[in-house]
Amino acid sequence: MTTRVLHYADDAIAEAAQLIMAGGIVAVPTETVYGLAADATNATAVAAIYAAKGRPSFNPLIVHVPDLAAARQLAVFDEVALRLADDFWPGPLTLVLPLAGTAPVASLVTAGLSTIAIRVPAHRAMRALLVAAGRPLAAPSANASGGISPTRAAHVLASLDGRIPLVIDDGATQAGLESTIVATEGGIEILRPGPITASDIETCFPGKGRGPVTPSAAQSRPLPGGHLVTAPGQLESHYAPSKPLRLEVTEADEGEWLIGFGAVAGDDTLSATGDLREAAARLFDLLHRADANDRPRIAIAPIPQESLGIAINDRLRRAAHRD
Repeated sequence: MTTRVLHYADDAIAEAAQLIMAGGIVAVPTETVYGLAADATNATAVAAIYAAKGRPSFNPLIVHVPDLAAARQLAVFDEVALRLADDFWPGPLTLVLPLAGTAPVASLVTAGLSTIAIRVPAHRAMRALLVAAGRPLAAPSANASGGISPTRAAHVLASLDGRIPLVIDDGATQAGLESTIVATEGGIEILRPGPITASDIETCFPGKGRGPVTPSAAQSRPLPGGHLVTAPGQLESHYAPSKPLRLEVTEADEGEWLIGFGAVAGDDTLSATGDLREAAARLFDLLHRADANDRPRIAIAPIPQESLGIAINDRLRRAAHRD
């Protein structure tokens, strides 16, 4: 297969929509990372996502829709979920909610769970594709499963060239980290930290704590070792470069490419000023660059465990994990 790259434009979106409606898959940017989109109502199209990525079938996908009205056709919203949607959609928040009984999504999208992961994206390219295709789009990150997430079209090609037909190129993504994933049944549970932080969420509910982050066994899929997957992005080994990654490093060992932060300069830096938002936007791009250079190992400076740093450290911990 030849993978074509088209820069964002009306005709590029029209071609991508035609592919989607014919059961194909397309890489398209969102405000978080580039996603690999397919018609969420077409089981064969969804299976093509799993095949292209080499993604395990027990790992559910996020479904993207243009607005809350479309989301309510697929999921059952409680009062808390409606409040979160009102405050953060369109944007990098995914809600894990009970699947509506009449939802027309393929069962492979939810990996057989009774819940669906759903969000309304803000990026112009994904929003235009949703409108042009006229159907919900399942879209995990556009990279081989377990690898570094793509924040540029070139990252998509490095991982999936020859395995997908089309990439829509609209430059680097803004947030640089995958969406925050939240479940609301029985309390607000952050299943995956992301650009929307716990403190952002707490501002919606003054006087109410989040409660413990404990996935419900009723909507979970048990894995070897006792792990539970209730939403995308929860595998222990994920977002990983091909080289070993060492965390919390202030001085590189021989053969390491050091990614700095703040006072730790390194060979490259997430943010010389210690800006966590800048660091989040640059994280995957710098991991791609470090993975491509000639040094055999990667090291990364300490990141504060606060605000967006929680999401950054979540990705780094999973990236450094070796099965």
